Amino acid sequence: MTGRYDFDPTAPQKEAAMFYGLFLRGHSADALRRDIDVPKETLEKWLNARRWEPDFQQNLRRVYEYRKQVLAIFDELVTHERNRPRVQ
Repeated sequence: MTGRYDFDPTAPQKEAAMFYGLFLRGHSADALRRDIDVPKETLEKWLNARRWEPDFQQNLRRVYEYRKQVLAIFDELVTHERNRPRVQ
């Protein structure tokens, strides 16, 4: 293992697009938001567990921030879709 992390700056957009595709296929936006989101209480519960090493706690924080990014992008896509004029 090289110890190097692969970094894809477009990963949150790609994941949000996947969820957006599910929304366009009829899945509830609220249900998808629940699937994407990590509630603050859950993060706090994870961080307060004594069995995690400090490095892993940093990873949990990164996961939390990543999920919030995906959620924000998804919300923007859904809002844009709802405000888009319809051709009849």
